[in-house]
Amino acid sequence: MATDDLGADPPDTPLTPWLPVRDLLATAALRGSEVVAGRAGLDHLVERVRALDTPARIADVATNELGVTTVSASKTERRRLVTLVRSAADVGVAGLVLDVGPDGDGLPDRVLDAADERSLPLAVLRSGRAPDDVAHDVLADILRQHATRLARSEGIHRAFLHLVLAGGGLDAIVAQLSELTGAPAAILDTDRRVLARAGDDDRLDASLELRGGELLHGGEPIGTAVTVSAGSRVYGHVVALVDSDDARLALETAATVTALEIAKRDELLAVEAKYQNELMHDLLVGRARDRDDALARARTFGWDLDRRLICLVVQLDDPSLDVVPDEGRRRPPLAATIRTHIRERDPGAAVVRFSNEVVVLTAAFDGEDGRSRAKTFMRELIRRTATEIRAETSAGMGRPVTDVQDIPVAYEQATKALTIGRQVGARGTVAHFDDLGAYRLLSLVPAPDELRSFADETLGVLAGDDDAANDLRHTLEVLLETNCNVAEAARRLHFHYNTLRYRVEKLERILGPFTVDATTRLDVHLALLVHRMH
Repeated sequence: MATDDLGADPPDTPLTPWLPVRDLLATAALRGSEVVAGRAGLDHLVERVRALDTPARIADVATNELGVTTVSASKTERRRLVTLVRSAADVGVAGLVLDVGPDGDGLPDRVLDAADERSLPLAVLRSGRAPDDVAHDVLADILRQHATRLARSEGIHRAFLHLVLAGGGLDAIVAQLSELTGAPAAILDTDRRVLARAGDDDRLDASLELRGGELLHGGEPIGTAVTVSAGSRVYGHVVALVDSDDARLALETAATVTALEIAKRDELLAVEAKYQNELMHDLLVGRARDRDDALARARTFGWDLDRRLICLVVQLDDPSLDVVPDEGRRRPPLAATIRTHIRERDPGAAVVRFSNEVVVLTAAFDGEDGRSRAKTFMRELIRRTATEIRAETSAGMGRPVTDVQDIPVAYEQATKALTIGRQVGARGTVAHFDDLGAYRLLSLVPAPDELRSFADETLGVLAGDDDAANDLRHTLEVLLETNCNVAEAARRLHFHYNTLRYRVEKLERILGPFTVDATTRLDVHLALLVHRMH
């Protein structure tokens, strides 16, 4: 069989990749064909295009093949088409193209009904050409399309390869993607937040949805999306406000280089985080003895530590949660969230994640109301963080320090504020070291076992965890808060006055005359504070 200048193979050569019937009918060789029946099967995939000398050869067409033949005006031949169409559908033929000639009549209704019943695409062609020539031209058209696509693909790959070799980041990648597709484009993270974008379109700033390979806005398709992944890890998506084969090809290539860029960035960040952790650990434990060296190392990370600083320690309240969540949990990391909000106020702040906490060194608040503003800022930071990571967090803050060598003191104060604030408060506690009151003094006692022993000896049975002990302790706390005013305490506790008098007598038998003896009352009050701490 003759071939054209593209060197096309014989008409029964397998198609790679397989194409749907509707795509083959759109080729130049079959563009004049009319689908007359079996439209439900237009998405059947075609493995081969087979030329048939006569309609009788339809019986030879195999599964997933598209048969091309000529049908004469013979009534006998056309009646036989009903049986042939049914047989072809039964063996899984993808579709049939029947050339009736330039002046040929339409096909019998029985043939059309048989094709519709079995969803076998039936197309009528009026060319009068030999089936071999038609099949040959179909393959030649497909080869031309593949050649064009390969050339386009090579150009896209070359453009992105040059960009990667030049060290282009996400902004450069999305700019190249927008140029290649001629449409606004963006790179989204796994929460569909925009990491980089190019092109003017407000829809890229709005709430975007993804459905398969479609990009939607307000439930309506507005473009194409391709997942950015490496192995089993998903980094996000690249999207463009256009839908075409060329655009998808550009998006797929952009997704590949985006995955490489993000993986490279993550590796660099991991290495930098290691050195940041080492420096921060040295600062917190007082091992950074060379002040100038510590400040110089800090500056390489963008930290400004040569000023008045406050230390903030943040922990998740639920110990079962990780500071860095699993990929499947869809919860933003604690450190990254805090870093974002801290640097809105202080770009030179240091934010470092350790195994179970995040430590922040940030500029102190100056002025007489500095402490008040620091606490307000801290409460708002914890509120915003808890909302974004969908988990309760607590925080402690130390006093301002004026020298990097004093950071261990600030860290110890912040840690104590967090620990004690959480012990005596509830979830979401935000505590400043200066607000701990007597707890601050108790936290300085180097022997916690001695404190516990003091509390147990002073409180006696009230140190227990049973309901009776808890009830009496609550009564005692209210009495101390009201300066042992029995009438006021009874009102707060919703007790009858005589009932509370009976309880006071019982408490004094256990604790001593705390209502009249100031020393005993002080011991009891301190013992209650220690009990809360532990």
